[in-house]
Amino acid sequence: MPLSTVFLGLGSNTQRHEHLRAGLDALAEFLVDLRCSPVFESEPVGIRSGPFYNLAVMAQTDLPLAELDRRLKAIEAANGRYAPGRKGLPLDIDVLLYDDLIGDFDGLQLPRAEILRNAFVLWPLALLAPQVRHPGEGRSFAALWQAACIGQRLWPVSFAWRGEELTPVGLRAAFPPPAP
Repeated sequence: MPLSTVFLGLGSNTQRHEHLRAGLDALAEFLVDLRCSPVFESEPVGIRSGPFYNLAVMAQTDLPLAELDRRLKAIEAANGRYAPGRKGLPLDIDVLLYDDLIGDFDGLQLPRAEILRNAFVLWPLALLAPQVRHPGEGRSFAALWQAACIGQRLWPVSFAWRGEELTPVGLRAAFPPPAP
């Protein structure tokens, strides 16, 4: 079966390092050529909670979309996403793009609308895959980010996975966190 290119968005607002690392480890077990964006901290959007860590990943998969989504839900569940009485959002993994699919696929809208609405999705994508074109918009992630007028505050943070720093020091220095 040919490989499909998939972009995923990951986020956490509780035990952020632990849950994001666990999510990346689980993804690395079945995705090929997994590449990560820098990690960003952002204020919550649409919910009352503590700040989030977010990143985007790009990988190859031989899984059909429905099976990929099922596995992502299982990873979320293993990290407490659906636990009764949970506090915060331990781990959220969303399919942002699956090849160039556009439309509704058993309730999964692709490309995911959050790409164009949320800075914590678009900025990581623009850094991870600047020349990749949004299938619905026809413009690259870099061009979409440059033109974006999204009023959300976020900043790059240090985050290591498997001994590798995902967020370059220069990026962190150029965009420091806001003063308390």
